[in-house]
Amino acid sequence: DFILEHYSEDSSEYEDEIADLMDLRQACRTPSRDEAGIEMLMSYFLQLGYVENRFFPPTRHMGVLFTWYDSFTGVPVCQQNLLLEKSSILFNIGALYTQIGTRCNRQTQAGLENAVDAFQRAAGVLSYLKETFTHTPSYDMSPAMLNVLVKMMLAQAQECVFEQIGLPGIRNEFFTLVKMTQEAAKVGEVYMLVNTAMNQEPVKENIPYSWSKLAQIKSDHYKALAHYFIATILCDHELQSGDDEDQQEKALSQLYDHMPEGLMVLAVLKDKVQRKQLGKAHLRKAIVHHEEALRVCGLCKKLRNIDVLQEVLTAAHKRSLLKYAQQETEDDFLSLIQAPDILSRTEHKIETIAPQFSKVKVKDFFHRLGPLTVFSAKQRWTAPRTIRIHHEAGELGFSLKGGSPVQIYCLDPACSAASMGLKEGDYIVSVGGMDCKWLGVNEVLEKFKSMGEQPIEIEVISCQDTAASMHSKSATYSVGMQKTYSLICLAMEEDKIDQTKKAPLKLPFLSWGTKNRQKAASTLCLPSAVAGSSQIKKKLSPFTLLNTESSLY
Repeated sequence: DFILEHYSEDSSEYEDEIADLMDLRQACRTPSRDEAGIEMLMSYFLQLGYVENRFFPPTRHMGVLFTWYDSFTGVPVCQQNLLLEKSSILFNIGALYTQIGTRCNRQTQAGLENAVDAFQRAAGVLSYLKETFTHTPSYDMSPAMLNVLVKMMLAQAQECVFEQIGLPGIRNEFFTLVKMTQEAAKVGEVYMLVNTAMNQEPVKENIPYSWSKLAQIKSDHYKALAHYFIATILCDHELQSGDDEDQQEKALSQLYDHMPEGLMVLAVLKDKVQRKQLGKAHLRKAIVHHEEALRVCGLCKKLRNIDVLQEVLTAAHKRSLLKYAQQETEDDFLSLIQAPDILSRTEHKIETIAPQFSKVKVKDFFHRLGPLTVFSAKQRWTAPRTIRIHHEAGELGFSLKGGSPVQIYCLDPACSAASMGLKEGDYIVSVGGMDCKWLGVNEVLEKFKSMGEQPIEIEVISCQDTAASMHSKSATYSVGMQKTYSLICLAMEEDKIDQTKKAPLKLPFLSWGTKNRQKAASTLCLPSAVAGSSQIKKKLSPFTLLNTESSLY
């Protein structure tokens, strides 16, 4: 309808383009869990940019309703706003990257590198969404929730970095253990920040309980590993005559912000008793963190049922207990040393990777409508007029300028074309029945020459004042539709605002609904790829570590 009304073209000639657009949208509901799926979603996102410019004028709503389902609350969001469609596609690109990350084989260096890259790209897409679409109506795309999700993706990437370093095996060597201590402390720190963010309002109420508890478990687990590694340094590596004393002192001092009162780094390295006392203090702290991780795991039924999680936590706890038992059984209660906190550090800085849309090449489906700089929804023209030009001594009576489409320039008011209604600034859209919206000046002149001495028949359009009032006719608007509201966003009471009042622009209404949820489900309602699993029952969770088959544990 808009093609006929706005572009004055036969809309039946664009049925294939409309079908291609709808087929692409339909395919985006079930993308493959790989780079091809990412590319398809990005292609649709870029195509929406063309669609927005072609068919969605800034001065009115088109009556096209877009429906998506919130991935946390399941509440449907229905709006006459293409931005909802664009932001939802972006969210699903981020979600798809998390699935790719968890499907990587983390038993290999290449697999771990791919996982790190996928989680960083997921964080980049979600960060881009947060910065670009500031008034998203669904809860899962609110700034606070997106902030949590970005932190969560970066934390998973940091955990994969730790696995990369430890994949060849962790040698019981002084400087290797110093590095592992710092890396483990870094992972524990980022998960602590994730857990803190998850327990803040307004996201606290809707974050899955298992998510926040798993973040807390990981924070305690990796803090415990850091204390275990430094305890191993102190208990197993006494300073020998051939050791580089200065290097060891420097490396050990980088692990602490401050030493316990009365202790100096060099003195601890040289004194066997002090080393053992500080080492056992770190082991006690490691055991405390291990026990807290096991306790929190026991609070969540979903986490209790993940066998590999229980096995890893229990094995790490037993290892620290065994290490503690191997030390001499002196009167520990007489030791007042408290293990200091460990400074985190990483050699692999984890950052978001912004979406690279420029690498995805797409062609505007509605290319035939003409160059987008002229033929867009915000421009208004007259209907095409047919002008019959007669040569007058080889002169047309006007010049041409511009790129495509070409414009009438320096029109002679006395020429025959002017008398037939040709105006200065008119765009030529057709010559001799042939479309020429994409032709330049030289190409149009060639067409004129090819006509010889015959009269030339052209079609032209005149640009109208874009500020002129535009009628609000919408062929697809459903009159009398009951207006209901979503709890996740404030929406305006009525679609129409008194134009005489300078009221700030508000979001269109949201609507509830339970019908066709399965039919219109977003990518987030699709399962992660598990062999033999149902395509309906499981929902995609961006916190993909709960998948036992690909757990980072």
